[in-house]
Amino acid sequence: MKVALSVWGERISPVFDTAASVLVVTLDGAQETGRSTEPLRETFPPRRAARLVELGVDVLICGAVSRPLASMIASYGIELVPFVSGEAEEVLAAWLSGGLRAPGVPRRFQMPGCYGMRRRFRGRGQKRWRTGGRL
Repeated sequence: MKVALSVWGERISPVFDTAASVLVVTLDGAQETGRSTEPLRETFPPRRAARLVELGVDVLICGAVSRPLASMIASYGIELVPFVSGEAEEVLAAWLSGGLRAPGVPRRFQMPGCYGMRRRFRGRGQKRWRTGGRL
């Protein structure tokens, strides 16, 4: 499994649509087997989503993301965990321990102003709503 985190320096990038790179972590169960920082030069949303497919990403953890791009990413079968903020290594540790999965994400990892809008997009076009909000 490959988990990608949109990064800006050492933190989760605030907006995936304009993020310059992703940290791609390869996992065997909960064991990390590799990592690399990959550039995201594509600005056209379909190409940006396709870049994640090229990298073999199964899960994308990011900050804010536009609705059209979120839909494209989900349509490729990539699980999207949006509206996350914090230090990338802390977010990754939370993901590995199950802390970013159902039933909810700790407030310390939610983007400011996004509490109550939390939602997770599942791949293959399925959407699973967290609380409130509409797509």
